[in-house]
Amino acid sequence: MGSLANKKPHAVCIPYPAQGHLNPMLMLAKLLHGRGFHITFVLTEHNYSRLVRSQGPEAVKGLADFRYEAIPDGLPISDDDATQDIPALTDSTTKNFLAPFRRLIAKLNDYSPPVSCIVSDGIMTFTLDAAREFGIPEILLWTASACGFLAYIHYQHVVDRGLIPLKSEADMSNGFLDTRVDWIPGLTDSMSLKDFPSFIRTTDAKDIMLNFFLRETSRVTMADSIIINSFEALEGPALTSLQRILPPIYTVGPLSVLARCAVPNESDLAAITASLWKEDKACINWLDGKQLASVVYVNFGSITVMTKEQLVEFAWGLANSCYHFLWVIRPDLVKGESAVLPPEFMEVVKERGLVASWCAQEELLTHPAVGVFLTHSGWNSTVESLCGGVPMICWPFFAEQQTNCKYSCTDWGVGMEINNDVRRNEVEELIREMMGGVNGKKMREKAVKWKERAAKATGPNGSSVVNLDRVVSEVLRRCY
Repeated sequence: MGSLANKKPHAVCIPYPAQGHLNPMLMLAKLLHGRGFHITFVLTEHNYSRLVRSQGPEAVKGLADFRYEAIPDGLPISDDDATQDIPALTDSTTKNFLAPFRRLIAKLNDYSPPVSCIVSDGIMTFTLDAAREFGIPEILLWTASACGFLAYIHYQHVVDRGLIPLKSEADMSNGFLDTRVDWIPGLTDSMSLKDFPSFIRTTDAKDIMLNFFLRETSRVTMADSIIINSFEALEGPALTSLQRILPPIYTVGPLSVLARCAVPNESDLAAITASLWKEDKACINWLDGKQLASVVYVNFGSITVMTKEQLVEFAWGLANSCYHFLWVIRPDLVKGESAVLPPEFMEVVKERGLVASWCAQEELLTHPAVGVFLTHSGWNSTVESLCGGVPMICWPFFAEQQTNCKYSCTDWGVGMEINNDVRRNEVEELIREMMGGVNGKKMREKAVKWKERAAKATGPNGSSVVNLDRVVSEVLRRCY
């Protein structure tokens, strides 16, 4: 019992059970492992099974001091390789997760080393009750942007002002969402309701997602500290505002860059993955044969769904732009049916287009052949694009993607937005402007500057490195 292994701090890391939350949590877990922590990484049983199916049984074996565990999610059993229904999953996290999570902590404490801290997703605050019960510190990892987090924190204020819930469905389209929201310190002055995280777009005061975020943001002050996957130069005003009203805030991003610098490619730790889809290895080889900044990369993330009509409009916009493109299309991208592209489109683009089902996105966005990223503006995608020095064409789907899009197109100067009601001529025009126009050139230059600032934040003595070391020493290791 007195061995060195037994004295290791033990962090239980639990992400919200969707791909975009698993990735940053896994990167943080690897960084903590490199700082001497024993890691237990908690998946739902559904995602544990998906990981085995996509990556093979070896994927969940982990290491002696980096282990996977699984808890039930309280939803009907499904073998679908798709993200579960978000409102149902979200509702279940608040009602069904605490008891099995508490049992898991108790089980882990029967072994060595005992659990010394919890690192939880920022929207899994039921874990705070377990941390208090076991008398251990907890930090929350906020996987969204600081500006998105700040907007979520102010949902209650927007409700109190009578702006939401919306009075009628007509408010979705009659200009009401253009109502300016210029009274929140730290958010850009040109923010309007349409730039807020999309869960305010409801007429139902009992809406699951609206009330979930009202509840979760009201509980974050219970945490010992909050860490955000961002860096100070990118989101200074929003971070300053958050720091005035919340527990200690630490920016430790971009986590993808920190993890890449800290974990050698040949190490066993590097091989540990949380990818729920099998990655197409042909993408990089295909890019290797393309000229500098000549390819349009298209990926709408792990949750976005669209209509068949929207898929076709994107397809012909890409075709008519006449640029090479790499398009990642999940099997469940189209609502209620398979994402099948028109045969005539495939014939037209066969010499200059590659369609894949999933990919290692960060590697693609650092490839010199990629000239622009057509994206849903998820936070992981946005940060990875900035770190690659790649400007964006933005088509936000839900959550704080609208906020990220707003900042990309205004404050950060690296993006252009596509209308939600997508049309092929608009797609074509924006691609042509981004790839060969004056505005596109300016945005590429700004993206490269953000890449340099991200590298500085994650380099030796960079702000994110210093902040990560501080949160480890001041919070997670305080009992050691």
